[in-house]
Amino acid sequence: MSTYQIDTAHTHAQFKVRHLMISNVKGEFTKVTGTVEFDEANPAASSINVTIDVNSISTREPQRDTHLKSADFFDAEKYPTITFVSKEVVKSGEDSFEVVGDLTIHGVTQTVDLNVEDFTPEMKDPIGLYRRGASAKTTIVRSDFGVVYNSVLETGGVMIGDDVHITIDVELTRKG
Repeated sequence: MSTYQIDTAHTHAQFKVRHLMISNVKGEFTKVTGTVEFDEANPAASSINVTIDVNSISTREPQRDTHLKSADFFDAEKYPTITFVSKEVVKSGEDSFEVVGDLTIHGVTQTVDLNVEDFTPEMKDPIGLYRRGASAKTTIVRSDFGVVYNSVLETGGVMIGDDVHITIDVELTRKG
């Protein structure tokens, strides 16, 4: 079993959601921390524990970021973190896994499935750390987590979509 730390500087947790039913708004959380316990011989024994700082949200629009941190959305004052704790890891291909776990947003926990791909072989960097990378994707329904703020448009439909598409590109490190 190898223990890896998430390298915050090289990890990106991104999302996109439909806006005005015509385009996607994208954003990311810039502070992602956690550990991955990976058992090469028995991937089912592996585990993932991730914490995301809600206040690190960035959509490149400061007013929108402030609104997303408010009680209308994430309520960052009351719920400052998003967490993911794996419950099951299943190898699904040469370099891919299905990871089932508990995702907690806005104080609500739901089980989600992460499709993890491109899990790279371990390599040694110039300073002696061992590194791996991967990409994970899932789609959640934000109202399932109590994030329900919205407005009905006069032409029909809603201002903000309920489906949130999430992509996480992670780099992991372990000491040599």
